[in-house]
Amino acid sequence: LEQIAQDGVRVRAGAGAASFRRHSTLQECRENAEQALRGLYAETRSDTEASKRRREAARRRAAEDRERRVLEALQVTEKLHAEQQEKARKAAERAAGKDGGGAAGHDEPKKEQGKEKEPRASTTDADARVMKMADGGFRPAFNVQFASDTRSGAITAVSLDNIGSDMGKMAPMNGLLEARYGQRPDQHLADGGYAKLDDIEALSSLGVETYVPVPKPKDSGRDRHAPQAGDAPGIAAWRERMGTDGAKEIYKKRAATAECANAQARNRGLTQFAVRGMEKAKAVALWYALAHNMACTWRLAWA
Repeated sequence: LEQIAQDGVRVRAGAGAASFRRHSTLQECRENAEQALRGLYAETRSDTEASKRRREAARRRAAEDRERRVLEALQVTEKLHAEQQEKARKAAERAAGKDGGGAAGHDEPKKEQGKEKEPRASTTDADARVMKMADGGFRPAFNVQFASDTRSGAITAVSLDNIGSDMGKMAPMNGLLEARYGQRPDQHLADGGYAKLDDIEALSSLGVETYVPVPKPKDSGRDRHAPQAGDAPGIAAWRERMGTDGAKEIYKKRAATAECANAQARNRGLTQFAVRGMEKAKAVALWYALAHNMACTWRLAWA
């Protein structure tokens, strides 16, 4: 396990955009579902014919499933609302710190709070989140992460979550590789979307070299590959390393490996999940990884 390349692919979830409801609407849906269940239970108790009982039982199961999915969506919106409040609280603290705790600092949280949108969740798949897709559109999806060996092209690890950004996913994937193989790769390649400084420093302290493009600085006159004051040792080494010709040659392997694995998964049909929930979706992603590795085995055996 010398060198791996990581990349993510957003795969459409088995939920439609129209299945997303605001928290207040979900509460109404829950009340309607409970009312429908009460009515069905009453009909079942008063029914004396077996065929009608079977039909009513099927309707009751459908209503119970609807209620369960609405409750799951409500739990998601409550969690999202709590996260919104926590972000607003931190923003208020930052604003108060900048303004020295003056009156202006107390007006800022009100402005940000007014911009907050009511959280929404899907009643079809509560785990799904709306993400920006490769074509620029926004649809419910999951973010599948593949880590591939640059020498063989085989997929070495798979992860899946419902966060559209790739930022912060490099260190967890590296940890997954260590847990699975008992060692970490010597070099970890990823695109600019993974350039989280905390991940780069953490992996450097564990002896892993990261090959991730350095973001373009806001100051056009500053050399992006020159270490900055306050850089941790691993971050300073990363900046300098990515400015070398050797790093550029190594980084070329990323697209040929990680993007190839993603493209082949797409070509084999990984465009939309036909299952619901992250656990089942990850199982499907693992099947695609196994199919990919079987093809790699045939290619390498032939060679």
